[in-house]
Amino acid sequence: MSPFVLCRVHFSCSWIWNRDKSRAVLLWRCRGVWGWGEGFQPEEFLTSPIPGAMKQTHPRPLPKSDRMDWKTIIYVILLVSLRVAKALPRTSQDIEEKTSIGQRFSQLQESNFKAIALILFAQYVPGGTLGRAAAMAEGVTALARRCAAAATDSPDCLKPLDRIFLDTICQEENLPRSADCCAKKDPERNDCFLSLKNSSRGFSSPLERPDAEAACRNHSQHGQPLTGYFIYEVSRRHPFLYAPTILSVALQYEEMMENCCGSAEGPSHHMEECFQRQAPKVVKLIKEDSLRQEHTCGILKKFGERTLKALKLAQISQKFPKADFVTVHKLVVAVADMHKDCCRGDTLGCMRDREEILRYVCSSQHVLSSRIQQCCEKPLLQRSECILNMENDDKPAGLSPHVREFIEDKGICERFAQEKDMHLARFLYEYSRRHPEFSAQMLLRIGKGYEDLLRECCRPGAPSGCRSRGEEELRKHIYETQSVMRTSCDIYKEKGDYYFQNELLMSFTKKMPQLTSAELIKFTKEMTTIGSKCCQLGQDKLLPCAEEHLDLVLGEICRRHLADPINPGVCRCCSSSYAFRRPCIGKLESDESYVPLALTPGLFAFHGDLCTSEEEKLQHRKQEMLVTLLKYKPQISPEQLGSVTAAFTAMRERCCREANPEACFLKEVSLLFPATVPRQQGEKGYIQVFSQSLFPVYLPASVSLLPSQCCFSSLNFILQSCSGSSLPCGKSAFPYFSPPPLCCIP
Repeated sequence: MSPFVLCRVHFSCSWIWNRDKSRAVLLWRCRGVWGWGEGFQPEEFLTSPIPGAMKQTHPRPLPKSDRMDWKTIIYVILLVSLRVAKALPRTSQDIEEKTSIGQRFSQLQESNFKAIALILFAQYVPGGTLGRAAAMAEGVTALARRCAAAATDSPDCLKPLDRIFLDTICQEENLPRSADCCAKKDPERNDCFLSLKNSSRGFSSPLERPDAEAACRNHSQHGQPLTGYFIYEVSRRHPFLYAPTILSVALQYEEMMENCCGSAEGPSHHMEECFQRQAPKVVKLIKEDSLRQEHTCGILKKFGERTLKALKLAQISQKFPKADFVTVHKLVVAVADMHKDCCRGDTLGCMRDREEILRYVCSSQHVLSSRIQQCCEKPLLQRSECILNMENDDKPAGLSPHVREFIEDKGICERFAQEKDMHLARFLYEYSRRHPEFSAQMLLRIGKGYEDLLRECCRPGAPSGCRSRGEEELRKHIYETQSVMRTSCDIYKEKGDYYFQNELLMSFTKKMPQLTSAELIKFTKEMTTIGSKCCQLGQDKLLPCAEEHLDLVLGEICRRHLADPINPGVCRCCSSSYAFRRPCIGKLESDESYVPLALTPGLFAFHGDLCTSEEEKLQHRKQEMLVTLLKYKPQISPEQLGSVTAAFTAMRERCCREANPEACFLKEVSLLFPATVPRQQGEKGYIQVFSQSLFPVYLPASVSLLPSQCCFSSLNFILQSCSGSSLPCGKSAFPYFSPPPLCCIP
């Protein structure tokens, strides 16, 4: 039975070509209908039969000449010819005022406008259905068509684009989570919808582990409609993802299906191997671009436009060190405006801004960098990613690594007073273009240090040599930052992936014990991947690689904190300063406000899955237990932790040799954790012993211990020089397994 759960909705639509016109125009054919319900299983997206409505819409396969070619539509959308930007952009407000829905419709053409509208509605209402998103896209496109054809603009045609799209959403009944937002007025209504765009948790990819034969059968029978479903599903799962990125991923999806299913008559294991190789590449592009966009929007929302511009100034200055300040500054303003459009959900404005920037960059190669040429020769779809991944250009010959004129010139304080932000921007530009070996975040910290220095040294009565200490403080900060990264890489190289991640788990569980085991393992896994990627690089690339990738992970943690507060320390680090976020989190100690987990019967449960021969699954299970142990005993010593590791290994080896490992684990756990039969200190007839050990033990009051060399060996404690009631005493070898008889007498 298909994992799809189908539900009746208003319409189901299909794309068909109108062959009667001189140019290809994609039409929306609507019939009567099905949509996807809550039971949709994304991991089986490629493997399940197409819903019945699609079969109703296409009772027979369309001739090849009539089939919608998604490659064509995607390229048309992204290669549509807009005007070449001679100078850099107007502000986003100017774009909104000067470009009406009719103008956008004319620029993009109907089929392209409609495809983007589908993406937008899927992103704004991720809990909806394809049928309803398609219906809304049709409605907006009909309005745009009328506005483009009208001799005079009606009031509806003059509305801002985002208002038109939101009005369309709010006219629909019973859309998930939309009622509260629709009750608000603009711009609060738009802000409310944007607050619902949270794809940072619960992501599941529609491309994970497809069944090769079923996937290729679906592709063969319903290839083009299947791609349409794919675009819709990716859009609703990633509401902040650029529309061009979604369409680019759709191209890769099409290529993967064609490559892996091209020889469907061949052995199925070849298709399976093909999917295993290619599907992760498509998923990776989705995840990385989505994370990058959410990250940028998070910086803009939390720290403001000034911080975002400073970050982009550092990055662009490093990328194009030969460009003059005026050109770099123009690019910074344009990129910041683009992100403002993208982050507020203006999909069309975001695309237009992005294309104008690309056109400007490609028409300004002589000013920016000759290396851009190879990127600008690529299809528009690939240019942005090419420029982002392009190596920094070489610094101009003879460029000094120092910028002493910003410290030593006599008129510095006057310039700082007269044009504060522009003066600081020039400093950041000059320092960044000289130091491609520094991360952008470190450059922002240097810029903040320079600002603080001028604030202190330019005030009346400041000592004459005040500014001269700036260079020494700068050297100190650079040394500390580089030392942290070198030390981390030394540990990674010594321990390898698994044990390095365990070190991170111990650190971050103490800093953020409120996170779940799954979250802690996920975040530290991402940090470990950074080590594997960056620690093999030379010193000139280590810092930008490590800190800029780490910044993405810390951004995830901080967005998680905004959604569900973690603790005051994390709050301070995530709120006070973007540039100092990484050092702040690095210096966090154990959260003193955390209340450790209570020792309950189910807290430490060992099962037969510990006997798996799959190393990756076993390591994951061990890490889950490590997190639980640290949440139970945050102050556990390294010696105790070492004992746990040794005892656990012994227990696992012994129980996995048994015919019934589950029963063995249950027996060992009952010996290890007496709390499975709860006894409280002070409970009548019981006394607590070994209270300073990792796990307190309760014994009947009638039991006494031998006064010398006694041992509570059923928990593998070795006590030395016990005397009388002086408990506990001696040294713990850790309470785990292999119990000889109890060294106690009644």
